[in-house]
Amino acid sequence: MGFNLATIASESARSHPGKVAVISGDHRITYAELDQLSDRFASNLRARGIRPGDAVGLQLPNLPHFVIAYFGLLKAGAVVVPMNVLYKADEVGYILRDSETRLLITWAGVAEEAAKGAAQAGLSDLVMVTTPGTTAPRDSVAFESLLAEQPGPPPFHQSDPGDTAVIVYTSGTTGRPKGAELTHFQLFMNADTPGRLFGVRDDDVILVVLPLFHIFALSSILNVCARFAATMTLVPRFDVATVLATIERDRVTVFEGVPTMYIALLNHPDLDRYDVSSLRVGISGGAPIPAEVIDAFERRFGIVILEGYGLSETASTTTFNVSAEDRRVYSVGRPIWGVQVEVWNEHGAALPPGREHIGELVVRGVNVMRGYRGNPQASKDAFTGGWFHTGDLGYVDEDGYFFVVDRKKELIIRGGYNVYPREVEDALYTHPAVAQAAVVGVPDALLGQEVKAFVALHPGQDLRPEELIEHVKARIAPYKYPRSVEFRAQLPMTAAGKILKREL
Repeated sequence: MGFNLATIASESARSHPGKVAVISGDHRITYAELDQLSDRFASNLRARGIRPGDAVGLQLPNLPHFVIAYFGLLKAGAVVVPMNVLYKADEVGYILRDSETRLLITWAGVAEEAAKGAAQAGLSDLVMVTTPGTTAPRDSVAFESLLAEQPGPPPFHQSDPGDTAVIVYTSGTTGRPKGAELTHFQLFMNADTPGRLFGVRDDDVILVVLPLFHIFALSSILNVCARFAATMTLVPRFDVATVLATIERDRVTVFEGVPTMYIALLNHPDLDRYDVSSLRVGISGGAPIPAEVIDAFERRFGIVILEGYGLSETASTTTFNVSAEDRRVYSVGRPIWGVQVEVWNEHGAALPPGREHIGELVVRGVNVMRGYRGNPQASKDAFTGGWFHTGDLGYVDEDGYFFVVDRKKELIIRGGYNVYPREVEDALYTHPAVAQAAVVGVPDALLGQEVKAFVALHPGQDLRPEELIEHVKARIAPYKYPRSVEFRAQLPMTAAGKILKREL
């Protein structure tokens, strides 16, 4: 049996050839054009030596090139490795090495860090997308060259449904990022099932301001749009005025975002100047959305916000409030079709319903990853009897609606982006004056959480917080570095010599 996830785009090209698939400013691409362009891209990938099963990095902002390359890679049988455009060289290099990437498709706006990371990984094959104001390195390959006509029929690799289609890099609070392997069938099901439950229509226009390299946008927007021939309108960077203008211009019907985006939209001083009457629903994920934000936004915009829950390891959607009529406000909804969720105590026993029975959420079903790329021990540790440990704490009510209340681990969610304390701590420790470092999340009214570092210096050393922040800022992505540093003579420790973060 063969099945390739790119079928969702090809079938929509057959059924809705003239329908607009992608809007980017004044530029529009129909489903027929997307199918043709991704065919050419797949053909030229093959001509460059990319073979089925090869991993290819895709490090682009929300541009039409991402959508074309994504489906072209799948058609060629390649494994897509989405990568954050904010990554620094060390982060790029690690992911390229770990995934054994053969080719990196990146953006000229981040060319310097991308090239350095590629060099660290021993990778010289870079395909570069240029946009106004950016310049590609001389030794890179222009993206447009992979859209040239190729003789003969384009490739459409007949993957096995269980073959890996995408590797999404994630991480716990310690150690290096891990690559969650998601299959063609899993990603199809996590487009088809939520799309049907939610009632996505071919006349929907869905705003894409969440980064496409993130599993939320990749699985829950791009794949869903392609599956149901909806239109996606791309916004490369979140700016409130730009988002509101795009909603008005393109008559956007669905807005999907993280809580900080809803807060920013709600508080924009010129909100009344924009016509947002086309919106029919909002979808929130990535982090718990405060109840007061839901209430205020729904009153102001006259639409409902449907909240869901998922992880990179579960191909995004796991639970969801599917409609205004079938939702439990402030919950993350119920499991989607083919997915089971339970709440376990520390002994692995399922807890009964009720908010007094808080435990770890565990998941099994069609959406759960194959495992972590090249890391059998981490894969083994993540599962118990086929159930995936999410690391999130919550409870379920009598009607099967789940509520997420806290993080079991120390993950910080800053404006919908995951920040892993260990990565920040490693960067802090590269400064010669730092003796001890601990990074925690502190409450923030706009972002949900902000990154704070507690630091003890070596004896005789003197350092200003601003100096240390700049030191870290140069080594990791902009959303990760600490915005505040508190110096202590020493950090609280356990008898075993571990820093007591809970006291901090």
